[in-house]
Amino acid sequence: MIAREARLFLIALQFLTRIPIGTVEAWPSDWLARAAKYMPLVGALIGAIAGAALLATALIFPEPLPVVIGLATAIVLTGALHEDGLADTVDAFGGGKTRDRCLEIMKDSRIGTYGTIALIVALALKGAALLTLDPLSAVCVFIAAHAGARLAAVLTIWALSYAGDGSAKVSRPASELTLPELTTAIVFGLMPGFLVLKPAIFLISAAFAFIAAASMALMAKRRIGGYTGDVLGAIEQVYETTFFIFAAAVIAGPG
Repeated sequence: MIAREARLFLIALQFLTRIPIGTVEAWPSDWLARAAKYMPLVGALIGAIAGAALLATALIFPEPLPVVIGLATAIVLTGALHEDGLADTVDAFGGGKTRDRCLEIMKDSRIGTYGTIALIVALALKGAALLTLDPLSAVCVFIAAHAGARLAAVLTIWALSYAGDGSAKVSRPASELTLPELTTAIVFGLMPGFLVLKPAIFLISAAFAFIAAASMALMAKRRIGGYTGDVLGAIEQVYETTFFIFAAAVIAGPG
């Protein structure tokens, strides 16, 4: 049992990051459903590493360099997996008039105007939000936001049907998430936020972030009938960006 769970965690880690862990052999056919419960935990790890980079460089460099380095660290760790999904999804929903056309745009490796603007705005909003925080608070926000953002993606997998044709980054799970798996994902997605932030700060930020992520998920359901790997990346980015914004608003205030 322990070996199986460790393998599932490594599958989630290998899929979501570029952290060198070697090759995890024999992924099960239903790997997405089985490993999804550990994705929020991997998100917390990504947030902790990116936050540590921000905190360490804040001892050497003036702002905004530590914030840029922290954001860049998260992107390097994930290989821009979620940013790519955001760009592809915004391009598809902005330029696609039909479901088939949206899916066709998502598969295109080129980035369009809509996607480029979405990436610039998302990075600018995250950077501006972090600049209002002291380094230690920024680390806490990093951890809570990244864990919750992966939970938002897992909840999308649970709530929506797969809309792709199996050739994209994420294929349809061979089976659905079980209640214990979903519960585990929720615990790993929410617990880091409660541990590192004051409850009121976390709850307000998470509430608005989940609303934004749910809005993206509902748009995907309306436009293409469900989720794809790109949609999951977009939902992660929407949650993360919204969490940063409202955490900064609550912690630092309008002044």
